[in-house]
Amino acid sequence: MQNKPDKSALKIQGGVEQPPNINPYLKPQKKKQIQEPEYFVDGILKQNLTILSQAITLVESQKPSHRSIARSIVEKCLPYAGNSVRIGITGVPGVGKSTFIEHFGQLIVEKNHRLAVLAVDPSSEKSKGSILGDKTRMESLSVHPNAFIRPSPSGCTLGGVARRTRESIILCEAAGFDVIMIETVGVGQSETVVNQMVDVFLLLMLAGSGDELQGIKRGIMEMADILIITKADGDNVQRCEKAAHQFKNALHYMPLPDSKWQPQVLTCSALTGAGLNQLWHLLEQYFQYVKTNQYFARRRNEQAKHWMHETIHDLINEEIFNRPEIKKLILQYEEDVLQNKISSIAAAELIFEHLISFLKSLKS
Repeated sequence: MQNKPDKSALKIQGGVEQPPNINPYLKPQKKKQIQEPEYFVDGILKQNLTILSQAITLVESQKPSHRSIARSIVEKCLPYAGNSVRIGITGVPGVGKSTFIEHFGQLIVEKNHRLAVLAVDPSSEKSKGSILGDKTRMESLSVHPNAFIRPSPSGCTLGGVARRTRESIILCEAAGFDVIMIETVGVGQSETVVNQMVDVFLLLMLAGSGDELQGIKRGIMEMADILIITKADGDNVQRCEKAAHQFKNALHYMPLPDSKWQPQVLTCSALTGAGLNQLWHLLEQYFQYVKTNQYFARRRNEQAKHWMHETIHDLINEEIFNRPEIKKLILQYEEDVLQNKISSIAAAELIFEHLISFLKSLKS
């Protein structure tokens, strides 16, 4: 029986061979190697801002390998640091901290100073991400050759201060910046964190909001060395003057700080520049005063001890609580707490006892 010719209308044509998903001509990229600490230190001392930024990135990194390199960089830069004035800036939301820094910073660099701004951006509690948009809000200052602006995510650090801001200050000072500004997220009880790393604390306030004296914590007021009423321009000038008078009266009822400097109140406008020169002269008077009575050096020494203790706490958290056996132990007790088998306080005490035993086992 002969085969009948195929009369089907369906014809299968040979397909075109598909190109590979990966470019065959693309050579595999080698993993970028991190430079030795000497490379970063040399670049920082030569005032190379690109290398300075890279070094700060290493300082902020959570990777153990990065931390060891960053620690070495900071130690090698330490002998070249300390020759600056450190200014902390905080204020209520909407007070215009970034705008103030933009215009006040322009005045500082025009006086032949080199200014570094460490601006802390609030991190999302959900995504842990930050916009890091301070450089876009400081357009003129960010391109000035004598200015360096570094936005950093606040992460989960108390007070909204970036976890490694202290070390970033040292690197900026080694790079020749003689004025360091630290812009915080905003006003809160944890602003004491900022106060422990700066020489002078500026508090920015608004007038005419109806809460000049009630909407601010007394603890923040007591930390402020200079209180500034912003946006003193146009129809708002009289309201600002009135608010300044109220704050001056309030400050007289507070005890003098350890520096014995009487906190000052002034008004300013970033829009018109009014009061900015007066603020700079006031800062010069403050630094002359605290250096003459030795408070400046004493405060720096106290801060160095404070950050040693803070670093100890950080290292304990990193070394102990990141261990798998400790994580497993905490998860077990969390389950008992959720099932009401044990109270949260009792669970914490038992975990602490396990931690002590664990540390003793490491020693032996």
